[in-house]
Amino acid sequence: MSPPSRPLISKRLVEIAAETGADAVAHGATGKGNDQVRFELAAYALNPDIKVIAPWRMWDLTSRSKLIEWAEAHQVPVPKDKRGEAPFSVDANLLHTSSEGKVLEDPAVAAPDYVYQRTVAPEDAPDAPEFIEVGFTCGDATHLNGEALSPAAMLTALNEVGGKHGIGRLDLVEGRYVGMKSRGIYETPGGTVLLAAQRGIEQITLDRGAAHLKDELMPRYAELIYNGYWFSPERLMLQAAIDESQRHVEGTVRLKLYKGSVDVVGRWSEAALYSEAHVTFEEDAGAYDQADAQGFIQLNALRLKLLAARERRLKGR
Repeated sequence: MSPPSRPLISKRLVEIAAETGADAVAHGATGKGNDQVRFELAAYALNPDIKVIAPWRMWDLTSRSKLIEWAEAHQVPVPKDKRGEAPFSVDANLLHTSSEGKVLEDPAVAAPDYVYQRTVAPEDAPDAPEFIEVGFTCGDATHLNGEALSPAAMLTALNEVGGKHGIGRLDLVEGRYVGMKSRGIYETPGGTVLLAAQRGIEQITLDRGAAHLKDELMPRYAELIYNGYWFSPERLMLQAAIDESQRHVEGTVRLKLYKGSVDVVGRWSEAALYSEAHVTFEEDAGAYDQADAQGFIQLNALRLKLLAARERRLKGR
């Protein structure tokens, strides 16, 4: 389950609590992880008076085995991977899978092949590449190979094609918000393909200054979501800036999928800032006067020339 899902789940839980007249919500996150923070920050942002029940922290349930015993005694169903019967624990949603624990706890040991659920090993992927085209409207992927798809249908389709080619595997040691490090195996086939496509269409439709600023903002944006601040004012402020940057991010990207890699091999858009007339090595019909570059260079070189002159002067004292 990806971090953005936690606040949205909390939102629905708070809504259900309000609909039923309840004044509390409960979650099963441990006291060591990030999920407890994400669930509760979102819940308090939506209802400052909500009561949160967290058995791992509040009750005498200090281990997974004790929690399972309590669940069995009270007829609460527990998934197999959470019962300790599986060699690792899995969280999953439409975007990706996240596997942690037990056989994966030693970061020096390679993850067993059976951990991967959505992707084939790159070496076992088809020997021939596959080419797909992703269409964008206002920064959102809306078409796959010419067919209009909903966001959910788009991710589902890209998960399938990306997974078939072994794309989107990640072995990561993350730094949890609570302070400790944790090793996880992640699979995000559709998201990895989508990211490459997004970057591809931005290359020809996003202004250089806007692109650089967006890249500066994205780590902060990702950190806010990772740490559970989905409903914070700063996340909403950044969202507005990102949405503005995507107004003219439209067009189509062609991608090559092959044995674990996804490469942009073509992109085109009616909103493109790319001008072949300006960049051609042949005659440009007066689109650009190359003599203009001389003054541009001299102005930008002025401070460097002054610095160099000072160094030369001081060395000669």
